[in-house]
Amino acid sequence: MTTRYNASQISITGVNKVFKTSDRDVVALKDINLEIPSGQFVCLLGPSGCGKSTLLNAVAGFSLPTSGAITAEGRTVVEPGPDRGMVFQEYALFPWMTVEENIGFGLEIKGMPKPEIEQRVLGLLGMLGLTDFRSRFPKDLSGGMRQRVAIARVLALDSPIMLMDEPFGALDALTRRNLQDELLRIWAELKKTIIFVTHSIEEAIYLADRIIVMTYRPGTVKRDITVDLPRLRDPSAPEFNALKRELGHLVMEEQQRHHNDELRLAAVD
Repeated sequence: MTTRYNASQISITGVNKVFKTSDRDVVALKDINLEIPSGQFVCLLGPSGCGKSTLLNAVAGFSLPTSGAITAEGRTVVEPGPDRGMVFQEYALFPWMTVEENIGFGLEIKGMPKPEIEQRVLGLLGMLGLTDFRSRFPKDLSGGMRQRVAIARVLALDSPIMLMDEPFGALDALTRRNLQDELLRIWAELKKTIIFVTHSIEEAIYLADRIIVMTYRPGTVKRDITVDLPRLRDPSAPEFNALKRELGHLVMEEQQRHHNDELRLAAVD
């Protein structure tokens, strides 16, 4: 069953990104064109070096494209903004703050009244199973619990767009699956637009409405695939594994191209 979405919320038009080094220019992204509607869950998939995180950082406003344009919520992206919340792999929590202080920090910066902050933080503690850990410091939490806090902190700002850079990449398999299910529940409840970077083919199929497969450098869109499987998805289902084989072939093509390029460079040296 195909889900219908609203009009485009994120527009990426003719985006190129070139990193200049002392001896050469490195083309990280080349002619990226994507339209992402409100409420869609999109995964960026591809081998290391294909520009997934570079594209995500461009949408976030952390590292703007060399050319082309990105708009979010109808406005050109020129810097980070409250309409785009970012969840990193490294958790990025303040170690001197408790769980509830970390979650409420952005709201304090915005000047929200303290009773409203307390009410919103309380709701997020419950939503993410953190109530019993509200007074703990990050050092006292497992990796999975730290990532729950990081997600809660972004949700506290109520950004319509969530950008997630391999947020579960460092977690064990069981914790990773639990957090994937939590994220899907939150996404379904809050109707956020999510762009999620991953190396994992199975994770992309499990989570996404749509998978953007990127080529090895320069990063371009190799395939734009709609995942038309009902949720919750069963990784043992024939349809799931058929898509997994298709995506595996696409990604391995790029991995092999990267390997062949390295061999050619080694031969020249």
